[in-house]
Amino acid sequence: MREVLTGFAVIWAVTLVGYLVGRYTLLGPEGTAVIARLVFLIATPALLFSTLARSTVAGMVTPALAAFVLSTLIVAAAYLLIARHLWHRSTGEAVVGALCASYVNAANLGIPVAAYVLGDVSFVAPVLIFQVLIAAPLALAVLDLTAANRRPSPRRLVLLPARNPIMLGCAAGLAVAVSGWTPPAEVLRPFELVGSAAVPLALLALGMSLPGSRPLANAPDAGQRYVAVVLKVLVQPALAYLLARFVLHLTGPALLAAVVTSALPTAQNVFVFATHYRQARSLARDAVVLSTVAAAVSLVVIAAWLG
Repeated sequence: MREVLTGFAVIWAVTLVGYLVGRYTLLGPEGTAVIARLVFLIATPALLFSTLARSTVAGMVTPALAAFVLSTLIVAAAYLLIARHLWHRSTGEAVVGALCASYVNAANLGIPVAAYVLGDVSFVAPVLIFQVLIAAPLALAVLDLTAANRRPSPRRLVLLPARNPIMLGCAAGLAVAVSGWTPPAEVLRPFELVGSAAVPLALLALGMSLPGSRPLANAPDAGQRYVAVVLKVLVQPALAYLLARFVLHLTGPALLAAVVTSALPTAQNVFVFATHYRQARSLARDAVVLSTVAAAVSLVVIAAWLG
């Protein structure tokens, strides 16, 4: 219990430092964007490559991942049904909302949580693989096909993974793991050194992005953002627990990993997707902020209960 709470205390302390940096613009107006790009383009891919390169294929496909994937699919499907048949939203808006309700912040927050709370980054690696190699390409393909004034582009869809450095890092690490080759320590050391910056920089960027947000302001899509946040912070981890505990019969660290990864807040990439395709941008922005704040409480409760 003490180790779990200490882990979260470290995470929120660094995030608070990032908030203060952003609040007083200590790194200038572009500081958040620069750090976020550094994490996204360099540090996180290096961390994922070095982690996956030392893993085994069997270690990536775990029962905990199965619980996470099933809970993700159920929650995303639930939001899609509500958005399309109750709110009569367009396909693009419904897809962005489904991502808000199910696409977790596995990189910026999941990696620190796995490092400090679960004690091993490899717990979150399978989640990242599922999201960046399966969930994100499918969602982006739908958004690409439904975006205004954009014709379907098979070439664009095929080249999508090549434009995402996290996808490339995961794919390269998976290729090494599947090959059975164990890279020498001298080869992995530069990746480990650069990758070690991913966790603290991601937390700083997360904190720096919070000042100025007004997620509780009245808006036409206010009900949609609250539904998305409830599904993300409460329903998805509850489903993961039920599936992991009573269907897959998981206990101990595996059960904790399944529920904690499912309880992570909405990924900031969802706002990036929404902005790029001009679909439900305010919904994505507010869902990211609200779920991040709510997860600060729910993750501690879950970890204290199951840890």
